[in-house]
Amino acid sequence: MNRCEWVTNDPDYIQYHGEEWGRAVHEDRKLFEMLTLEGAQAGLSWLTILKRREAYREAFDHFRPEMICNYGDEKVAELQRNEGIIRNRLKIRSVITNAGNFLKVQQEFGSFDRYIWQFTGGETIRNHWKHSSEIPVATKESDEMSKDLKRRGFKFVGPTICYAFMQAVGMVDDHTENCFLYHNSSSTRGG
Repeated sequence: MNRCEWVTNDPDYIQYHGEEWGRAVHEDRKLFEMLTLEGAQAGLSWLTILKRREAYREAFDHFRPEMICNYGDEKVAELQRNEGIIRNRLKIRSVITNAGNFLKVQQEFGSFDRYIWQFTGGETIRNHWKHSSEIPVATKESDEMSKDLKRRGFKFVGPTICYAFMQAVGMVDDHTENCFLYHNSSSTRGG
């Protein structure tokens, strides 16, 4: 079975690629989880984060922003001692900041889903790449998303992180032409 070239033989990577990457996500908590994990990835490999995902879920109250936004210094210190996650203080604090901003976006737009999918017009952008080396690290859409998220106070949301997020939640379908999932991943209109 042919997969995108970036997928290794690691079972977690194979499962993630086959069951998640490029599939449209419209559930707010899952969108917050993926935004958080993509931010945690900055400077690291995705596999490093993927293998810590369950620890992140436990450490950050299953990505419930209404709880996370109330974390204080004691909780930050606890998280910095948690060996199951990336213990970078700036990244930990960014999750707390982003949780509060996430709730503001939900309030303004009715859902984070409605807000975030506007950057692709509510549809998955289906690209046509022969090789993974052709896939950009950022696009006009990820630049616009990054600028708007930063304007709203979000942290660890540069254009490259935003593009990886877009790929992860199916706003962009970057499965290459030789991949068995090329344009087969499920997608629905954002709302």
